[in-house]
Amino acid sequence: MSAKKKDTTRFNEVRNAKALRDYFVDERFEAGISLKGTEVKSIRAGRAQINDAFGRHEHGELWLHNAHIEQYAFGNIFNHDARRIRKLLLHKHQIRKIVQALDAGGRALVPLRLYFKDSLVKVEVGLCTGKQLYDKRETIKKKVHERELEKELKYRRQ
Repeated sequence: MSAKKKDTTRFNEVRNAKALRDYFVDERFEAGISLKGTEVKSIRAGRAQINDAFGRHEHGELWLHNAHIEQYAFGNIFNHDARRIRKLLLHKHQIRKIVQALDAGGRALVPLRLYFKDSLVKVEVGLCTGKQLYDKRETIKKKVHERELEKELKYRRQ
């Protein structure tokens, strides 16, 4: 009897491509997210996008705005709204820390990735500071330089 093969078509994680390009990530938090059943099924199918999403605090709670989770293809009349506001689930001391940082100004709460941990959907959110244009150019220069060094080392190894 052979071992079961892993299903490579299954969803691994959704990353926010814009986050690391546009922000310096100061601190990261793992948060749960309050979802409906059809949303979880849609995320399992890989039908989610968090590139334009952001976090806000209202009445002592954190909320994820503008995250797009596509409606479940086999859903019925009880299917969810694709861009509804979803509650982030964190410990009280973590919420307090994030709210203080956001109130101080100059920082944003940005979702970095959406993934499964066992059977639960988790969101990695970061307290971020925005990059200026020259910061973005520096990051690109560093990446190009590292790529060239890696290419040179690979060439010398042969």
